[in-house]
Amino acid sequence: METIDLPHLQPELRLHLAFFADVKNAAFLRKQLLEGNTDFEYAFLDCSQLLSRNHILAACFRAVNDSLAGRLKTRNVHSETVFALSPNNNIAESFRRFGISDDSKHIVAIKVGGVIADIETHLGNYVQGQMLPLTDAALAKVHDPGRIRKIYKLTASQKGQDDVGEDAEALIIGSIALKGS
Repeated sequence: METIDLPHLQPELRLHLAFFADVKNAAFLRKQLLEGNTDFEYAFLDCSQLLSRNHILAACFRAVNDSLAGRLKTRNVHSETVFALSPNNNIAESFRRFGISDDSKHIVAIKVGGVIADIETHLGNYVQGQMLPLTDAALAKVHDPGRIRKIYKLTASQKGQDDVGEDAEALIIGSIALKGS
């Protein structure tokens, strides 16, 4: 688990991120979110649609900015992070595409604020998966380039190419930055 300070935020709004591989209880985690269990106020993201760390951090930045400005379209900053990843304004669709599903095997858990030791203990007790460093290389092993291209309406650089293209990250982050502005 790691803590990230975004430049414009106060220390009490630090981001805490954890990447879990081979998660076995995604259905339980999703159920906690759907029931509104406040002990599970996290942004749980399915890694199959996440291109890079910058992709995730751009959504976090957008969600926290919207929260500070009183512009949330969802109920809290964590659900807003999931919503910020979507290229459109359909909240339900963004949760289906980017949020945790019952079948998710690789997830990222994000918590805005809080004490890292408490968060790490809580996630360690409830997420049945292996906590690994969140790196671009780790995401590249588990994301689905075809789905990312489809969601963000990107074209492959060459026919039959399996990657998402060199400019994809800039285009995706640009769509997050411009959404709703």
